[in-house]
Amino acid sequence: MLERSNSATLILGMSLILGLSSLGFLVGNAALSVKSLERSVTVKGLSEREVQADIAAWPVSFQVASNDLDEVYKTIETKSAIIKKFLTDHGVPETDISFSPPNITDLYVQQWGDRANIKFRYTGSGVVTVHSEKVNAVREAMSNTLELGKLGVVIAGDQYNQGSNQFLFTRLTELKPGMIEEATKNARSVAEKFAQDSDSRLGKIKSASQGQFSIEDRDSTTPQIKKVRVVSTVEYYLSD
Repeated sequence: MLERSNSATLILGMSLILGLSSLGFLVGNAALSVKSLERSVTVKGLSEREVQADIAAWPVSFQVASNDLDEVYKTIETKSAIIKKFLTDHGVPETDISFSPPNITDLYVQQWGDRANIKFRYTGSGVVTVHSEKVNAVREAMSNTLELGKLGVVIAGDQYNQGSNQFLFTRLTELKPGMIEEATKNARSVAEKFAQDSDSRLGKIKSASQGQFSIEDRDSTTPQIKKVRVVSTVEYYLSD
């Protein structure tokens, strides 16, 4: 009777060992299979466009000086009118032109300085601002500011190159779908080349992320030409 019990115990033990071994083999194969499925490659795809700015913003500033306050105001008004006509003569619509309130300083009320050395008591500045879709018209006006000098208006600073002048591109939404598609195609081309070189096959997309769109000047001499750029990051499965 004892021998039968020992035999049964031995058979049960061997069965458990074989069962666990088989289970371990299956689990190991499953792990290898999952690991194989998780082989992947991460690539980046680039899309770039060169576009023309569709908005030009140009603050035209000037300064005046006099010992007569009333004359300062009248001079600012006169020069603002001259600038406005100059702009409209170059094709800028009147509706795209605005005027800032004049800024007047009385040097006599300053708490510093010697009045004896002050040639003009009052100084004033005016700003005529252009915000227009007529980009080429604004650029032409910018390049002809010497004409204003001949009319008695001296523009403050280098008006074409100063940082306050802006050329903007506002139609990014129209470009986004095509650029995202192009960036994704470029990423896939890179992934396919990688798969080919590694004797693998390219599978489905595991994950993807779209980078931020950037809009920059193409270069410092042509601020009206913009470079739009986006980079997409895509991860693909690989298989043998």
